[in-house]
Amino acid sequence: MLDDLFKGLFDTSMTNVISVTDFLLCIACSLVIGLILAFSYMYRTRYTKSFVVTLALLPAVVCVVILMVNGNVGTGVAVAGAFSLVRFRSVPGTAKEISMLFVAMGTGLIAGMGYLGFAVLFAVVMCVFVIIYNRFDFGTKKNAVIYRTLTITIPEDLDYTDVFEGILSEYTTSCELIKVKTTNMGSLFRLTYNITLKKAANEKEMIDKLRCRNGNLEISISRQDTSIAEL
Repeated sequence: MLDDLFKGLFDTSMTNVISVTDFLLCIACSLVIGLILAFSYMYRTRYTKSFVVTLALLPAVVCVVILMVNGNVGTGVAVAGAFSLVRFRSVPGTAKEISMLFVAMGTGLIAGMGYLGFAVLFAVVMCVFVIIYNRFDFGTKKNAVIYRTLTITIPEDLDYTDVFEGILSEYTTSCELIKVKTTNMGSLFRLTYNITLKKAANEKEMIDKLRCRNGNLEISISRQDTSIAEL
């Protein structure tokens, strides 16, 4: 009776029907894997509730899709095409979030094919390395403090072409003027540089010399934004 309830309308005697027990076992395994992935991602990482919940449920969703495809190549191509039309988030995720989504989809795919042991093993291995990389801050740029964005405000009558070249060449190894903007009804210019400091300890000394050159107008220095270059 239970098997008849979950039998497909288009199933035939030539079709391999998935039993309810196997279906629930695959889903349960996928949900456990999703929890493992979610907890490993939360370790020493800034996260949102929606992303963690999605990460915990995604393996089960992919597992069910693969179970329903059940070896049908045509259906598999159609499902892949439908997935390609769906955007996961309105805001682009970080490289780490995207990689965890791929891991979640991979584990769900393996579980959906029936290899539950391989799915758990793959999830555990990936989670162990995620935790290790987070624990030791793998990939952290140790000299990030020397990469700075410098903003200098100057009066309109001061030629900004090479007025700060001597000071910047003394304290930086590279310097690039990336933006010039007028402000205060055109009476001031705001120059933005991407610089690489020779020594981070000399930052205040450089700012003091720049203040003498720009008439003690506003100067700001901040961490250089590298989000555009990230995946």
